[in-house]
Amino acid sequence: MSWNTPWKALAFIFIASFAILLYAGRRIERDAPPIPSRVATADGAVLIGPGEIAAGQNVWQAMGGMEVGSIWGHGSYVAPDWTADYLHRESTLTLDQYARAAGAASYAAMPEETRAALRARLQRATRAGGYDPATGAVTVTAERAAAFRALEAYYGDLFRRGRREFAIPAGAQSDARKLHQLTAFFFWTSWAAGTDRPAQPGVSYTNNWPHEPLVGNTVTGDAVLWTGVSIIVLLAGIAGMVWWRAARPNPPTLKEPSADDPLLNAKLTPSQRVALGYFGVVAALFLVQIAMGIVTAHFGVEGDGLYGIPLSRWLPYVITRTWHTQLGIFWIATAWLAAGLFIAPSIGGGDPPHQRLGVSVLLGALVVVVAGSMAGQWLSVMHRFTNDTTRFYFGHSGYEYIDLGRAFQIGLFAGLLLWVSLVLRAVLPALRRRDESHGLLLLFVLSALAIAGFYGAALGYGHHTHLSIAEYWRWWVVHLWVEGFFEVFATVVFAFLFARLGLLEPKSTERAVVVSSAVFLSGGIVGTLHHLYFSGSPSMIASLGSVFSALEVVPLVFIGYEAWDHLRLSRQDGWVRKYRYPIYFFVAVAFWNAIGAGLFGFMINPPVALYFMQGLNTTPLHGHAALFGVYGMLGLALMLFCVRAADAERAWDERPLALSFWLMNVGLALMCLLSLLPVGLLQTRASVEVGYWYARSPEFMQTPTMSTLRWMRAIGDTIFGLGAVAFVYFAATLLRRRKVAPTIATIPAPVPVALAR
Repeated sequence: MSWNTPWKALAFIFIASFAILLYAGRRIERDAPPIPSRVATADGAVLIGPGEIAAGQNVWQAMGGMEVGSIWGHGSYVAPDWTADYLHRESTLTLDQYARAAGAASYAAMPEETRAALRARLQRATRAGGYDPATGAVTVTAERAAAFRALEAYYGDLFRRGRREFAIPAGAQSDARKLHQLTAFFFWTSWAAGTDRPAQPGVSYTNNWPHEPLVGNTVTGDAVLWTGVSIIVLLAGIAGMVWWRAARPNPPTLKEPSADDPLLNAKLTPSQRVALGYFGVVAALFLVQIAMGIVTAHFGVEGDGLYGIPLSRWLPYVITRTWHTQLGIFWIATAWLAAGLFIAPSIGGGDPPHQRLGVSVLLGALVVVVAGSMAGQWLSVMHRFTNDTTRFYFGHSGYEYIDLGRAFQIGLFAGLLLWVSLVLRAVLPALRRRDESHGLLLLFVLSALAIAGFYGAALGYGHHTHLSIAEYWRWWVVHLWVEGFFEVFATVVFAFLFARLGLLEPKSTERAVVVSSAVFLSGGIVGTLHHLYFSGSPSMIASLGSVFSALEVVPLVFIGYEAWDHLRLSRQDGWVRKYRYPIYFFVAVAFWNAIGAGLFGFMINPPVALYFMQGLNTTPLHGHAALFGVYGMLGLALMLFCVRAADAERAWDERPLALSFWLMNVGLALMCLLSLLPVGLLQTRASVEVGYWYARSPEFMQTPTMSTLRWMRAIGDTIFGLGAVAFVYFAATLLRRRKVAPTIATIPAPVPVALAR
C-alpha cells in the first residue's frame, strides 16, 4: 500500500462525513416540530399566546436549563425529565376527567375494559395534536386545557417552594409570568413527544420518546430495524478489521532507545516556561472540579445540603453541576492546549518573536473566561440579571457542556484561535523542512486547526433558536470537538513525543496514526447523530446515527495492541523508565477507551437501548468512564510528559504519583460498578415495565434499594477524590527546589534554544 493511500482515505472520509452531517442538519431544520403561534381551546380560550413558548425556553435556560432536570432526555438526572413528567401528568389528569364525566370517582377506580376505552380516546386526542399549518395554531380539547391549568399551578408551586427530592431550592423561580411561560415550554416539548408527524401515523415528532403507554408511545419499527442493522454493522466492521489487520500487518513502530535521553539537559525557551505554568491552572481546576462533583453527587441523595449544611441557599445543585461539568472540559482542554504550546517550540527550533507574550496573554484570557463564566452562571441562576439579553451574553446558556454565556463562548473561541496561531507560528520552520517526521507534524497541525475551528459550532445557535437546532449544534461541540478532534490531537501529540524521544519509528508511526484517525472518524463524525434520535429529528437520523456510531466501536476492539505497545515502552530500562508514569496514564486511556467509550458507550447507542435508557444513570456511567477515563487521563498524561521532558534530570518521588494512579483508576471503576451501573440498569427495567417517567420519579428513586445504591457511590468517589488530591500534591512537589539526580560523564552538551531539535 502506498504511503499516500491512508492520507487520501482520511481526506475522503472527512469530506464525505461532513457532507452527510450537514445534510442531516438541514433535514432536522426542515422537519423539527413546529412551535405554535398560540394554543387555545375550540371555543377560543387562549392558553398560550404568541411567543410564550420561546420565552419559556429562555426562562428554562436562565434557571440552568439542562442542569436542572432534562428535556427530551438531555440534561441532569436528579430532577425529572420535564417532557416525560408533563406528558404523564397531563395524561393522568385527562383520564381522570374522562372517568369523572362517566360517573366514576377516578380513572383508577374503573374496570380495565373501560380504562382501555378511555386510553384509546386519550391516544386519539394526544396523537392528533390539533396543529393547523395554515394558522400555526394548536387547538386542544377542554380536558387538555384543564390539565394545562392544573399543571401550571403544580409547576408554579414546585419552583416557588422547591422540592428536596429534585434538589430544587425554594425560590428557583417565583415570577408568575415566567412560570406560565415555563409551563408553556414544558407543554410544547410534551406536545411534540405525543403528536404524530404528518404522514407518519403512530410516530411522534420525537420518534415516540419517552416510553409512555398511556398515549401509545412505544418503540418504533424504525428503532428496532436500525438497532439490528447497527449490531450487524458492528460485527461486520470487527470482522473487516480483523481481516485487514491479518492481511496487512502494520510495520513495527517501536525502536530500541538510544543510550541517553535525547532531552537530557535540554534548555527551555521562555514561552515553554510560561506554558508549564498552565499546568498549575490545570491542577487547581482539577481539584475544584472534584470538589464540585462530590457536592453534586451528594445533592442527589440529600437534596438540599451537604451533611446538614443548607448549601442550596448559596450554591444550589444546578450551579455545582454546571461548574462540575464545565470545569471538567476546562482543565482537560487547558492541559491539551498547554501541551501544544510546550511542544511547538521544540518542533520549530525555538521561540518566534513575542511568543512568550502571546502564551502569557492566552493564559490570562483563559483565566478570565473560566472565572467570568462561572460568576455569570451563578448570577443567572440566582436571578441577578435584569433582562434576558444580558443573561444570554453573560449568564447561563442552559445547554449542558456549553453552559457559558455567549460573550464567554466568543472569548473562548478567540482564545483558541490565538492558541492555534501561536502553535502554527512556532512549528512553521519545521513545516518547511521535509524530514521523516513531516507527516506526523502535518497531522499535528491539522488536528490543532480542527480544535480551534470546531468550537465555533457553539456559536451556531442564537438567543431564540429552536431547541432541535440548538441540540444539533451543541453536539457538534460535545461530540466532535471534545470526543473527536481532541482525541486525534492527543494521539498525534503522544506519537510525536515518542518519536522525538527515539522510541517510535516516525514513518510507520505516521501511517499508523493516519489509519487509526481515518477509522475513528469514519464512524465518529456522522456518529454525532446518535445523540439526536429523540430531539425532534426525523427518523432518518436514527438510521445514520445508529450505523455510524456502531463503527466508532470497531477500532476499540484492537485497543489492547495499543495498550501492550505502551506497556512495553514503560518496561524499558535506563532513562526510558523516567517516563513510565506518563506512559502508564496513557495505558489507562486505552483501558477506559475500551470500557467507557466502547462497552458502556455502545450499551446505550442502539436506538432501542437509548429509547429506554436516555437520561438514566447509564448515561453518566458512559460519561464518567469516557470523559475522565479517556480524556481526563489523556490530559494528566500530557501534563506529566511535558513536566518530565522539561526537566529530564530531576529525580521524582513517584510514591504519591503511583498512589494517585491506582486510587483514581480503582475509584472510577468502583464509582461505575457499585452505583452508576446498577442504578442505571434498575432504572432501565422500570422504564421498560412502567414508563420513562417512573424511572426518573422520586417514587422509584427514593426506594430503599435505590437510596442504598446511590449512597454506595461515596465509596468510589472518596477513593477517586483521594487519588486526585495525591496527584495535585505530587504536582505541587515539583514546584519545590528541585533535587538533581547524580550526573554521568556521557551527558551531552545542552541544547541552546529548544527542548529537542
